[in-house]
Amino acid sequence: QVQLVESGGGLVQPGGSLSLSCAASENIFNFNAMGWYRQAPGAQRELVADINVGGVTNYADSVKGRFAIARDNTKNTIHLQMNSLKPEDTAVYYCSARILRRYYWGQGTQVTVSS
Repeated sequence: QVQLVESGGGLVQPGGSLSLSCAASENIFNFNAMGWYRQAPGAQRELVADINVGGVTNYADSVKGRFAIARDNTKNTIHLQMNSLKPEDTAVYYCSARILRRYYWGQGTQVTVSS
């Protein structure tokens, strides 16, 4: 069973930065893609950023230029560096891993952007 463990959420002021990490229980090259989704209260879960097995990245328009996804192959971990955070970035952030059409999810980590 695939396990994904997130870390790094918290409270930050607008304009600040946070880094999230997601450690996978197996070799990340077993996955077609890994990424980050978020879900704000009352909203649907949405893609934030992902990276496929070839290293190609994809970002939601709302985070382009502010967020960066990266992977550490040696540690089976992906990271999300979030800069210039806005209150509208407040959400629970979930790590995901995809094998064909099946998605695996982490437990989620809260990110709150507030003064």
